[in-house]
Formats: sequence, structure tokens, C-alpha cells
Amino acid sequence: MKINTNIFKIESNHIAPRQGNILIAEPFLTGSYFNRSIIILASCNKDGAVGFILNKKVDFPVEDLFVDFPDFDSEIHIGGPVGTDSIYFIHTLGNLIPESIHIKDNLYWGGDFDTLKMQIKLGLVDHSQVRFFLGYSGWEAGQLEDEIDENSWLVADTSESDLMNIEEDEMWAKSVRAMGGKYSMWENFPENPSLN
Repeated sequence: MKINTNIFKIESNHIAPRQGNILIAEPFLTGSYFNRSIIILASCNKDGAVGFILNKKVDFPVEDLFVDFPDFDSEIHIGGPVGTDSIYFIHTLGNLIPESIHIKDNLYWGGDFDTLKMQIKLGLVDHSQVRFFLGYSGWEAGQLEDEIDENSWLVADTSESDLMNIEEDEMWAKSVRAMGGKYSMWENFPENPSLN
């Protein structure tokens, strides 16, 4: 797949991250959840932030978690270390799913799960319109900004269409390559420098 070099647009790391931004982990950020992760910020305000990891899949489809879930060609991603006993979702279905929270453009978070299931059952939802997550990533007030100041995250922006259609495999490496400049070097850093 040819990388779209305009997928991610760098934001200044000296401004506060915003809802709808992307966080790209710096190469040596430790921990199995956040190592080389890319996160969509579904919510970001003075009280904290909530996001979902876009590039870490689990090995079973969403219909395996629910007895009555219709057959649907969609994977589940690890959203983060918080609330791992619950399923969350982002989508481009807008007001078709009541109680959805608008993130940006045509991108929404959550909403009435039963309505989503019914829309899927009726064949009105394509797998490219929804992403499911097991758990989420959360930050208390000021915590994410502190981590950005410590250079743990690079803040970027992208469109909802790129977010919903990008391939997860090698997403982190492709995104830093697309950034160019000093960030393209991140791609070649070993995941564990002590093994180098």
C-alpha cells in the first residue's frame, strides 16, 4: 500500500491537544498498550482526555463477544488499559446512532448499541464505518499535556476518512515516515534499544 503522505499533519506540541487529534507515541514509550501506538482523542478538555488505540488488534471478531450480535466483518482493537471489560466504538454514522458524541467532521463516539446492532443486522452499516475497542486510554486533567511536554507523544491531525480506512499493520511506522524530517528516523529505532 502506498502511504498517503498527507494522512497526518503535525500540530505544535506547545499547544493543548484537541478532541479529534491523533497521538503518535515516541519510539521508546514503554508498556504493551502504548508502545508504538497511535491514538484518536475522542474527548479532550480541562477535565482530562479519552482516546482509543487504533493500531493494536485482538484475535477475535466483535460477534464473538455477544451472543446476539449479527455476523459482521469487523475486528476489535485494544482501546487502552482502562475499562477493559467493556466495548466502545467510533463510527461515521452520525445521527443514525442516537446518543452519539461528535468528535470531528463526520466522526462520532459511541451511542445506542442496540441501534447499532439493528443497523448492522439490516445491512445498513459497512465494516469501514465503525471501529470497536476493548477498553480505552484515559488521562486525568493535565496528565496528557505533561506527557506531551515530556515528548512522549507527537500531536497530529487527520481526516475521519483517513482514520477509518487506514491499515493497522505498520500504521505507526508509516505515520512517522509520512511525517518526514527528524520523525522519519523514528521508524528505524529498535523497539528495545537494550537488545541492539
